[in-house]
Amino acid sequence: MSIGEVLGQLRVEFPDVTISKLRFLETEGLVEPQRTPAGYRKYSWDDVARLRFVLTAQRDQYLPLRVIRDQLAEFDAPGRQRPTLVAVGPGGEVPGRGGQEPAESAQVRLGRAELISRSGIDESTLGELERLGVLVSDPAGWFDADALIIARAVAGLAEYGLEPRHLRGYRTAADREVGLFAQLVAPLARQSDPAARSRAAETARELVALSQQLHAALVRVGLRSTLGR
Repeated sequence: MSIGEVLGQLRVEFPDVTISKLRFLETEGLVEPQRTPAGYRKYSWDDVARLRFVLTAQRDQYLPLRVIRDQLAEFDAPGRQRPTLVAVGPGGEVPGRGGQEPAESAQVRLGRAELISRSGIDESTLGELERLGVLVSDPAGWFDADALIIARAVAGLAEYGLEPRHLRGYRTAADREVGLFAQLVAPLARQSDPAARSRAAETARELVALSQQLHAALVRVGLRSTLGR
């Protein structure tokens, strides 16, 4: 298939994908289409499967390309039977398996009632989270997939007795990270080159993933004395 035909295949599931994005993933070594004598790209169905894996892992699991590249390298190891490509999270979880709901698309739009229904929080909790700035809707009043993730996490923490007022520090810490990371990705994001903007988005994903690892490790270390370990 030509790059245009591949784009047509993928846009059914990934409407935001562009030719520039496909070229960027090629330059990053995630797919290696054949070349005709005239230099035109020719993709196989295996190439399309790899691209679908990469795009799914980025969209649903927010995985950085470094992690995705490592997973693809494992699939390509000699002597290994190639599995069906699915997005795998940092802890090995697979969307839609193990009793978990599939990861939400970044394009999800939820009203207040649906957010409450799907997350398990109530209206008063939602109002308090909005007042604290932990949950924010868009100007039209819709909540996105990340808002659902936040609301579900709040509902889970509430089962252990943590209330919205205890979460103010999370918002403050996140704002600090946003300010810090924005300084790193803004120069790329401001460029008119689509490849530079793709690199900015990938850099942001990488920074978020590393931040999550750092935060989790620091909390584990801090709890060791409490746990007697």
